[in-house]
Amino acid sequence: MKKNIKDYKHIHLIGIGGASMYCIAAMLKHDGVIVTGSDLACTHNTEYLEKIGIKLVIGHDTKLVKDADLVIYTAAISSDDIELLTARENNIEAVERAEFLGEYTKDYEHLICISGTHGKSTTTSMIASVFLEANLNPTIQIGAYLKRIEGNYYIGGKKYFILEACEYVDSFLHFHPFSEVILNIDNDHLDYFKNIENTKKSFYKFTRLLPSSGHLVVNIDDDNTKGLEEGINNVLTYGILNEKANIQAKDIVFSDLGFPTFKVYLNNEFWESITLSVRGKHNVLNALATIGMAINYGIDKVIVKKALKEFKGVGRRFEYLGEYKNCPIFDDFAHHPTEIMATYNSSLSVKHKKTWAVFQSHTYSRTYEHIKDFAEVLAKFDNIIICDIYPAREENIWNVKEDDLVELIKKTNKNVRHIKTYEEIALYLKENVEEQDLILTIGAGPINKVAELLLDSKNS
Repeated sequence: MKKNIKDYKHIHLIGIGGASMYCIAAMLKHDGVIVTGSDLACTHNTEYLEKIGIKLVIGHDTKLVKDADLVIYTAAISSDDIELLTARENNIEAVERAEFLGEYTKDYEHLICISGTHGKSTTTSMIASVFLEANLNPTIQIGAYLKRIEGNYYIGGKKYFILEACEYVDSFLHFHPFSEVILNIDNDHLDYFKNIENTKKSFYKFTRLLPSSGHLVVNIDDDNTKGLEEGINNVLTYGILNEKANIQAKDIVFSDLGFPTFKVYLNNEFWESITLSVRGKHNVLNALATIGMAINYGIDKVIVKKALKEFKGVGRRFEYLGEYKNCPIFDDFAHHPTEIMATYNSSLSVKHKKTWAVFQSHTYSRTYEHIKDFAEVLAKFDNIIICDIYPAREENIWNVKEDDLVELIKKTNKNVRHIKTYEEIALYLKENVEEQDLILTIGAGPINKVAELLLDSKNS
């Protein structure tokens, strides 16, 4: 960027309704900048931005671009986007979201970045909850809704910025972290990384961004994180299985509702007993990461224990939405086979008769790369409905189809079908679910609309 951020008077955001973009827009508005934007769809995020006085359009408006002195765009925006082309034709500076955010967060003394293929939003939210409980007044940006702050972001002081840091297209390499959490590394975003080795190299570069006095908290139960701690001065490792971990969970037991209680050991000495109000062993690992960061910042274990017990999860992470015909409905953002396996394991803790998994794969590239693994894990549910693939930023150059996934699932579970639209899926469920069945909407796209349709029909 050519200027200090404070020198920009009018900033226009292309794709302003995105999870990170709408947070940036709101923060800039708070800073006194004139903010405008555009998006292809009207969403809760765009409606919120309009309520706080940000002018935006659904579609395109090149005049708004011409009035701006900086344009921010997301990685999902194509190079031939009319607004992006207008900026370049008029010599208006244009930067990608992550580059801008990297510059914006430079003003904070401690940028705390939480990254990994799975669990970023939940762990970022856990850490944010602990810092809020400790009255440290952090600024926060998360990729999901956190009830405690009634949104995805919170504007606090200038000392701590707690940030969910995504690896896609090496976005997190634009940041200047003082502390990092690495949760795990898995095969994802293969349209960009191509293979797991390239993904691991990207995370290695990310950890090299830490200053000599910075902190790294890393999960060593994950084989792919091996070597990330090399050369880092201040490292805390955590895990359940690896006895070499600095922070380890032992004696894990689950309540009738599926909530874990466990003993935490720090360097082989008992630290504290922790109870969570979120389900699944994967959330035990997320809690250990949170504990590691809390230890780095000297936060009292009593505060940590209280904040973790009161944390009820974030939106779209095995989120309970309500009931239809005495069937509980949960929604989960899971869009990778490993995440869906975690969703399946969480479902086992909920009392039910049969499961109905409604899955919408997110992007053609991810569907193509993981189709066999998707089929294997989805087949574990009693009934599976496959919705049309959510394309996001992509054209279907892979020629992958929903029925390809259906046929693979049928090899081990015949109770699967492809139903194209949310409305048709909701109607099918109305006609086929029975009392005490469990309904799960799964995917990073708007598949939760199925749940909304069911619940709306119940109340109408």
